[in-house]
Amino acid sequence: MQITVQIPDDLAQDPSSVRAALEAFAIEGYRSGALSPYQTRVLLGFETRYELDGFLKQHEVWAHAYSVEDLERDRAGFERQP
Repeated sequence: MQITVQIPDDLAQDPSSVRAALEAFAIEGYRSGALSPYQTRVLLGFETRYELDGFLKQHEVWAHAYSVEDLERDRAGFERQP
């Protein structure tokens, strides 16, 4: 499938701006869960998972970040232990 996105001419003249838009789209798709790690990797043109991991780390995108809900679940588990 091909999707066409119209980008203003002044942005389209700078390939780094186009790449930045693609990366922002991929990051948000990954964060929201709309894109799997594999889909994100392919969208960005990375050949390996290590390349994707490095990219995500560089952009401070953490998979399965420890949330408040995780903390509460862990706390409740500790309280149940004898």
